[in-house]
Amino acid sequence: MQVIVDDEEMSSFEQTARAHGLTLSEWVRQSLRATERATSHRDPDEKIRAIRAATLHRFPAGDITSLLEEIEQGYATNRDVS
Repeated sequence: MQVIVDDEEMSSFEQTARAHGLTLSEWVRQSLRATERATSHRDPDEKIRAIRAATLHRFPAGDITSLLEEIEQGYATNRDVS
């Protein structure tokens, strides 16, 4: 693979790689892998269909006041244990 960058970008990339204790080649490989992992390859329409399907489910839940009180009680319990 060959990637053309200007001298200023090249210098910046080299500095960044050195700051991470990596060769420029390894820094580029890691950056490409991280970008690929962070990129969704799923169809956006498929995601929307999944979200819409999930909203059709109904699960029992208490009212918001009770839920928040239970959460706060859990926090207090965790603080007492520490």
